[in-house]
Amino acid sequence: MKKEYQQEIKNALAAAEKIDGINHVYFVACGGSMAFMQPAEYIFNRECDIPATILPAREFTTRNPHDLGNHSLVVSCSHSGSTPETNEAVNFAKSKGALTVGITYTAGSDLEKNSDFTLHYSWGKGTDASDLNNGVLYGFIFSLLKSITGDNKFEKGLKALDSLETMADRVRKQFGETAKKWTSELKREKLIYAVGSGINTGETYSFSACWLQEMQWIHSGYINSAEYFHGPFEVTDFDVPFIICKGLGVTRKMDQRVIDFAKKHSQKVYVIDDADFDMHEVDDDFKEYYSQILSGVAFRQLAEGFAYERGHSLDVRRYMGHLDY
Repeated sequence: MKKEYQQEIKNALAAAEKIDGINHVYFVACGGSMAFMQPAEYIFNRECDIPATILPAREFTTRNPHDLGNHSLVVSCSHSGSTPETNEAVNFAKSKGALTVGITYTAGSDLEKNSDFTLHYSWGKGTDASDLNNGVLYGFIFSLLKSITGDNKFEKGLKALDSLETMADRVRKQFGETAKKWTSELKREKLIYAVGSGINTGETYSFSACWLQEMQWIHSGYINSAEYFHGPFEVTDFDVPFIICKGLGVTRKMDQRVIDFAKKHSQKVYVIDDADFDMHEVDDDFKEYYSQILSGVAFRQLAEGFAYERGHSLDVRRYMGHLDY
């Protein structure tokens, strides 16, 4: 990770350590930026006693959480730094006395100006994975958890960042042909469901809402594996496609149950299995957490495959950035 990013993390961490007892950590953003922070909420819920909640930025301000105050830490994200709802949420949190940390690609953006502290990340092809948004987020989260809990095991989580690019590159090579095959078979589908849970919730939701709906105009819906049998499984049929992300951790059995049923009733079930990814560089305690970054690499390959097969650029929008809404 770049030294300037490491320093920004240290600065934000030092400020968080000055809070006299953090009572709640909120993660607030919109769309893909919110989805990307979902693993942080999951990791916090699993690793420490401090409550952590992720909310869409607008819902955060309208809900007005009762415990939001000068003992709260609010982490936001906007790639452009200009998302109105996210900036409103940051200013709202500050008005309540909360410490705000903004994560953005864009230097000098409104989010940087409005946040107490800013964590920047790099973007684009050729960028080392540790400098991308996931790498910077994990650098901050594992550092914060080490500070809060006093547990040095989080050093192992931080150390794994050094191998993140190597692991991501392996997945790109390993999954490349599979992505081409799947997208060739699915390119004419009008609807594709995405299913996942646990640490993979954010990436699976993002695949459905951002990659398919926003960037490919394919009808889609995210289904949590825990909820599949409480309504959604009724739409399962022989010609209904499902792309299912099978996690490594405590939700793996839950994901497998969905796969078993779906394969009995649909001829179009495609499974991304995190166990197929080589993560030998990562300590066992952190493999589940890092697996979602690698499943995200696979999801991106699928998105790029759809763009190629369908002749539909990932950059084209009908409404976003073109109309008032």
